[in-house]
Amino acid sequence: MVLALFAHQNGAAKKAAPAAPSGEVLFAKSCAPCHGAKGVGGPGYPKPLAGKLSVADLSKYVAKSMPPGKGTPAPQAAAIAAYAHAAFYSPLAQARNKPPRVELARLTVKQFKNAVADLMGGMAPAVPDGPERGLHGEYYKARDIWKAEDRIVDRTDPEVRFDFGSEGPVPGKFDAHTFSAKWTGSVLAPDTGDYEFVVRTDHACKLFVNGGEKPLIDAWVKSGNDTEFRGTLPLLGGRAYPLRLEFSKATQGVNDDDKKKGKPAPKAFIELLWRRPKRVAETIPARDLFPKEVPPVYVVANPFPADDRSIGYERGTSVSKEWDDAVTAAALEAADTFAKRGPKKEDCAWFVERAFRRPLDAATKALYVDRQFEGRTPAMAAKRVVLLTLLSPRFLYREIGPNDPATLAANLSFGLWDTIPDPTLQKAMWEGKLKSRADVEAQAARMANDPRAWAKLREFLLLWLRVDEIPDIVKNAKRYPEFDAAVAADLRTSLEIFLEANGWDYRKLMLSPEVALNGRLAKLYGGGLPPDAPFRTVEDKERAGVLTQPYLMARYAYNDGSDPIHRGVLVIRNMLGQVLAPPPAAFAPLPASAHPEFTTRQRVALQTKPAMCAGCHDRINPLGFTFERYDALGRLRAKDGASPVDASGGYKGAKFADARDLARYIVASDEGRSAFVEKLFQNLVRQPVRAYGPDTLENLKASFSKDGYNVRSLMVSIMGATTRSK
Repeated sequence: MVLALFAHQNGAAKKAAPAAPSGEVLFAKSCAPCHGAKGVGGPGYPKPLAGKLSVADLSKYVAKSMPPGKGTPAPQAAAIAAYAHAAFYSPLAQARNKPPRVELARLTVKQFKNAVADLMGGMAPAVPDGPERGLHGEYYKARDIWKAEDRIVDRTDPEVRFDFGSEGPVPGKFDAHTFSAKWTGSVLAPDTGDYEFVVRTDHACKLFVNGGEKPLIDAWVKSGNDTEFRGTLPLLGGRAYPLRLEFSKATQGVNDDDKKKGKPAPKAFIELLWRRPKRVAETIPARDLFPKEVPPVYVVANPFPADDRSIGYERGTSVSKEWDDAVTAAALEAADTFAKRGPKKEDCAWFVERAFRRPLDAATKALYVDRQFEGRTPAMAAKRVVLLTLLSPRFLYREIGPNDPATLAANLSFGLWDTIPDPTLQKAMWEGKLKSRADVEAQAARMANDPRAWAKLREFLLLWLRVDEIPDIVKNAKRYPEFDAAVAADLRTSLEIFLEANGWDYRKLMLSPEVALNGRLAKLYGGGLPPDAPFRTVEDKERAGVLTQPYLMARYAYNDGSDPIHRGVLVIRNMLGQVLAPPPAAFAPLPASAHPEFTTRQRVALQTKPAMCAGCHDRINPLGFTFERYDALGRLRAKDGASPVDASGGYKGAKFADARDLARYIVASDEGRSAFVEKLFQNLVRQPVRAYGPDTLENLKASFSKDGYNVRSLMVSIMGATTRSK
């Protein structure tokens, strides 16, 4: 009886024991004082708590690193993680609490400049048709370059870099004292910015770029011994510009050919170079030259404030006085240029219709066109039309309304080309052939094969790799005396060649063993090329994809050693799409002199060992360590100092022997595909993917896989997905 009563009382006591606090209660007590209620941000951490870690990974992070330096018991950490993940942390919770929406946005600076260029230029092709590269070269046996009967040679030259010596262009066919040449065609500007063109020659020359009667460089009549001549102008990236270079080996202004007879001919040379934005001077390569000419491109020259890139892609969500002033100055300049062409009233109406990206109704035409011609000269009326149009919200702001054909056309053109619809797209819109998703994807497939789509993808890839700003790469001159600005420029070119060859295939982009080298790079990176060899692609089985390209490895390295931390951060944020908390404080890497017996790996592990660092670095370091086979220049190495290199690493239980294993993991992982698809969507559409429906990202990932990871097909699918906007 007594035993039974004791047992009953003991059981009742157990049942009455207080329950463990819920995750919500624990978060409110332990986390909210710093992070704010429901993780909205607080005095200790102002940013909202949001990310993509799983519940298990979030639990481990809380247990080890929250609060910094102390951690949380595992059972409580698990409860906090489960609550936070479901309530506000995960992408699903974020979408539920605050559903993303398509935001009103103005044109980005790039879109504004491209749109104005096409409005002023009539939407000419961005680059000439056909695969041929180089410039059309014509060589004459006289000082003049216009008489057909004097033309001896007519050919395509891959580039202009000739040392004629004391002979003519073709020995035996020219008088070595007097001959001339002309190169015509187009030059492609890969990037937007100021381009400095350089002509090196000891004789007369003129260079015309982007049309006009006035040469960019005029050294036809000169004095002194100068042999280098320069001129700078702004160009828009992804477009070709007409180019003409004239050369004459003769005394200009005086015909003294008779006096030269019987005397030794002087030497002659000519070279055409450029200095691309933030690059060193180099001979303009064949890949950026076309033997066919294109019409001139109107380029807005006045400066603009930079667009916001804080969330990983350019967006026009702010309007400042500086931006408004820049738009006004650009509109005034364009209006003046347009009026000088003598446009008629119907030309002005066409300008407005294309700028507004939809057919003009009677009221709009009356306001923007008809009323401006009342009592004014045609030139003044045209100025007013252009000025009103380019300053109108109908031009400056993107469409966010219902999916009518005009909105779909604009979404396509700005998404794939960063400009207004071309005539083919306009025709489809007018004829009612742009209504369904199938219609949109048919047009997108056409547009994705245009060079402008490659320009858009190239821009994304450089931003994805965080090298879009062309950062300076400087190395310790004592430790790496062979590295200089010319090598850094060659490495950048090498990366660009790799991207162009592999960027349309996600698997090749991440796994290809190709590296583009020239003679100068081959001295440092192998390849067995002669010193003067131009760029060519070689296979390096010790590399895998873009992450192991020498330029990336040199960019993500210190001036005297490798940098596992920043290499790992690039992978976890951009390739795997994970969110990292900012470091609690800025820190400098431990110098090798502090622990000369340690490898870089050991120094990094030592410095990031404290609990306040370990929460993130437990994920960062094992990814960054996989690149330890590549030194500060991106060269392969077997040792770090006196010790063998340890390039092993891991992620979420997966083990990697080196970066090649990591690349294969990224390609095969759902995280890798998801991050790539989402970031490409953002860069094309300039909007969050979840604003187009909760299933959009998953559907795009499925189509990406079905299409064999073809990036061009993914771009088409992304544009099709925008038809679902509400």
